Amino acid sequence: MDSQKEALQRIITTLANKNEELHNFIETLSHSLAGVQVNSTQVVSDLEEEFDTLFSILDEMKESMTNTIKQEQVRKSHELQNQLTQSTNALESAEELLEFANNALDIKDDDEFAKAAKQIKDRVTMAPAFRLTMKPKATDSMTHLMVDFSQERQLLQNLIFLPVPRAPEIDAQDCLVVDNTVTVVWRMPAEDNKIDHYILEYRKTNHEGLPRVKDERAWEVVDNIKTTEYTLTGLRFDSKYMNVRVRACNKAAAGDYSDPVTLETRAFIFSFESASSHLNLKVEDGSVEWDPQGGKGLESKIKGKENKGSGTPSPKRASTVRSPAVRGGRDRFTGESYTVLGDMSMDCGQHYWEVRALKDCKSYSIGVAFKNLGKFDQLGKTNTSWCIHVNNWLQTSFAAKHNNKAKSLDVTMPEQIGVYCDLDGGQLSFYNAESKQLLHTFKTKFGQPVVPAFMVWCGGLTLATGLQVPSAVRSFQKTENGIGGSSSSLNSMAQ
Repeated sequence: MDSQKEALQRIITTLANKNEELHNFIETLSHSLAGVQVNSTQVVSDLEEEFDTLFSILDEMKESMTNTIKQEQVRKSHELQNQLTQSTNALESAEELLEFANNALDIKDDDEFAKAAKQIKDRVTMAPAFRLTMKPKATDSMTHLMVDFSQERQLLQNLIFLPVPRAPEIDAQDCLVVDNTVTVVWRMPAEDNKIDHYILEYRKTNHEGLPRVKDERAWEVVDNIKTTEYTLTGLRFDSKYMNVRVRACNKAAAGDYSDPVTLETRAFIFSFESASSHLNLKVEDGSVEWDPQGGKGLESKIKGKENKGSGTPSPKRASTVRSPAVRGGRDRFTGESYTVLGDMSMDCGQHYWEVRALKDCKSYSIGVAFKNLGKFDQLGKTNTSWCIHVNNWLQTSFAAKHNNKAKSLDVTMPEQIGVYCDLDGGQLSFYNAESKQLLHTFKTKFGQPVVPAFMVWCGGLTLATGLQVPSAVRSFQKTENGIGGSSSSLNSMAQ
């Protein structure tokens, strides 16, 4: 019966996954179908606009070239008309002079003949007919303004749609996710020397498998990539996966997207647990600060209720009043346990986060603890908590603490501390977050889940999560086995 139920449960899970896959596929098809209608209308509109522009250019060119011909016609006509008028006038003058010369031949008187001959000679010298150029200043040819659009007609007849680049192919095996960076590598299915650049889009998601059409996050765009590889940096991995896709662009158009690829971007994400934090700690998103006035109003209100009807306050009763129980019924930290825990527990795997102390913070501790850490317990003073402690009040000290034992650390105190917790390997290491120098390592076998733990007094801490285990830390753990900087006196077997 039980085996049948398990088999049926597996079938139900398979069917549910298949149903979800089909829903996603149907959404993709519907989105594509709507896109076909919208995009078809758009490209028809673009085509009409292009042809209208082409027609307009042709009309403008026709008008311009026609005006050129007309201007040439006017110029030549003017030149020839001027020559024609001048020649006509010269002919009239020459005919008159010829008639005068013929008449002079009949003159009998020598003096009169000599006088007429001299006059004819002078007039011939000045005659327009002998000063005119007998070559037309313009020809009737207009062949220099003829056109031959055979090549252009051939080009127009060969008009085709733009050669859109093909979709790139992402090499999923060559993509790299490390140190909160994502390197995406792709290639073109065929050589295309017309490609100008690529566009990379990525989107964080918590859904494994093919990207959904509708997701809670929008695609983010990186444009103008000149190579077939790009690295996204400065990422916070606050989702389990990342979808990536690429498209190629030439000078005219952008091609289709590549098939999207889903990359795993898991990292440890948590916040401060404000509900159980000490009342003197002001907890906000990613930060905690010491507040000496914190909780005074609440304490006075509780004391008033407890001492109602009594003439003398009861410090004993007031000091043991519980604030409302939180998550799993744990009490709020109180007394001198200025503690706040992380809101996520760890029971296996490797995890990493970083913490930075605010300037002039007088005292703080960073580490891990079991979830059942007592409300009066101070970090490092019980066998259920491990931490490094920084004291800048009166006397500066930097120490590793566990089970009420302290090991002074002879290293420079960093501005930001990285915490590496390996539940499977049984160790807790602290690093300089910038240089990745090992500060200290606890070797222990955690017998139950642990949570990040923090103590703050007169100052504050800021938290950075969603971080992968840095490659430098992983490399150090492999080569050194995490022993460097640890103290055998503080190594323990967790109970």
